Amino acid sequence: MNIDKQKLKQGIQKLRLLRNTIVWLSKFLWEEKKRGTLLTNLKGLPKGEVIEDMSWAELLEERASQVPYKKFLLYKDEEFTYSKMDENVNKIANFLLQLGGSKAKGIGIFMRNSPRFLDIFFGAQKIGMYTVPINAALKGDGLKFIINHSDIEYLAIDAELLESFTKISNQTDRLKNVIVDDIEEEAKAYTIPEGMTLLSDAYGHDISSRNPGIGYNKEDICLIMYTSGTTGLPKGVVYKYNKTNVKKLCVMAGITLKKDDVYYTPLSLFHGNAMFLTVTLAMGLKATVALSRRFSASRFWDEVRRYNATVFNTIGSMIPILMKQPEKPTDNQNKVRYILSAACPADMWEAFERRFGVKIYEGYAAVDGGGKAIMNFGTGPVGSIGRPSSQMGELRIVDENGGDVPVGVPGELIFKVGEAKSSVEYYKNEKATNDKVRDGWLYTGDLVRTDEDGYLYFVGRNTESMRRGGENVSAYEVEHVIMKHPAIEDVAVYAVPSELAEDEIMTSVKLVEGKELAPKELIEFLQDKLAKFAIPRYIRIVDEFPMTSTHRIIKKELEKIGVTKDTYDAKGA
Repeated sequence: MNIDKQKLKQGIQKLRLLRNTIVWLSKFLWEEKKRGTLLTNLKGLPKGEVIEDMSWAELLEERASQVPYKKFLLYKDEEFTYSKMDENVNKIANFLLQLGGSKAKGIGIFMRNSPRFLDIFFGAQKIGMYTVPINAALKGDGLKFIINHSDIEYLAIDAELLESFTKISNQTDRLKNVIVDDIEEEAKAYTIPEGMTLLSDAYGHDISSRNPGIGYNKEDICLIMYTSGTTGLPKGVVYKYNKTNVKKLCVMAGITLKKDDVYYTPLSLFHGNAMFLTVTLAMGLKATVALSRRFSASRFWDEVRRYNATVFNTIGSMIPILMKQPEKPTDNQNKVRYILSAACPADMWEAFERRFGVKIYEGYAAVDGGGKAIMNFGTGPVGSIGRPSSQMGELRIVDENGGDVPVGVPGELIFKVGEAKSSVEYYKNEKATNDKVRDGWLYTGDLVRTDEDGYLYFVGRNTESMRRGGENVSAYEVEHVIMKHPAIEDVAVYAVPSELAEDEIMTSVKLVEGKELAPKELIEFLQDKLAKFAIPRYIRIVDEFPMTSTHRIIKKELEKIGVTKDTYDAKGA
């Protein structure tokens, strides 16, 4: 497409989004009037702030009263309307009350995706508790750390994850009650130890489905969402009841979604992408959520078609992995209008759209990003995360010394937040909180670059930069070049100790099923695609990666393993 036509299409899309924004903003203000918070929140509107927010449970209650018989959730063969979901949530709230739950107490959710996960998430909020979603892949010290650090007294856990918990159960400090999800079909293969509470009891006839009417204290914690911890100990991002970002997400929903959309996600509810972008946006516009137990590349499009999904999200390496699947005649047979993507490789963007018949909208946001988000809704160049709106306030792209970088040069993205240090808070980690916001600026830890027109491009995490040959090397950029090899399904690039003062670069790769690749062939493949100092010295072929539930490779585990006997050393070859 020539540049003039591309800019015309982008201009038309901007007008559409502007129209949608005006229409939905008027609807949102009308909802705010009915909630009684209009005058308060009008004061923050010019700065894009929501002074008085709401809980997810409150939004569900609203929607259950407005569209009681509308389908809210699809999961396997189960279907739940908004009103049925709210009834189940009330049962969980009353069940937790019976177990001693109350305002300001915490419950961990160590579960894979299911309707029961959401019941507990919403139900705890009905009585003012806080929830702590926990990565279902965690074991040992990582699991123990979050359970103890978060001060939870209750833990809801899938039966299939009991083994991971029981190994550290005698080292948990405050836990008073363990609630086991014995409802899922996966639970049938497991015996539940005595002394644990069965989640199925919460849905019995003796548990009321009426709203307990407890509510919450506005300044109390509503949610602690821990970062993935791929390179260090996870940090707990605090969301308080008066600062959940639920209302901001409702506005975003009105700009991008339609009320008859079916929003599909295979991503874990423990993470912000599924909980915020899928569940919250769908509720915001009274749409439908289609939930998968977990991500499977081979089953992905079959599930999209099964649920007649019209929208879904991708993160990390999902697009490259889906592109590496064998092509099928049915690839473009779906009802998907668009996908919300994060970190889509620019060279796969248009190829993915053509193959699967979808439109990619690329964006940037973070769980600990202070509610800041940048989106390219087809309004910017391919590969761009978009151009920041004026409502986001001032931002800068800086080098390691805090100086502004030139156009085209990667630097850390920072946002001006002024005195609003509370825009990001890490639970019981004052040092990390203070490091996050310094001198009135929020440091994202993410590397981006800008073009002459002000569009931003994601480069990688600041913590995933390596130093070799006097040059900084972005693991993210090296990974995306390696992923171009047709035999590679997934990759991780990371630093290992060098005989010198800098880093040596190592890569572990997982091959596409049925493919073969000699490490030396990969080195040759990279010769004309990467600078010499960026080509990995060490290559290791693995069968599987240690993964978070958001399909991110846990690099700290690979770094611990380091150079093994089966690792190829290009220097010694």
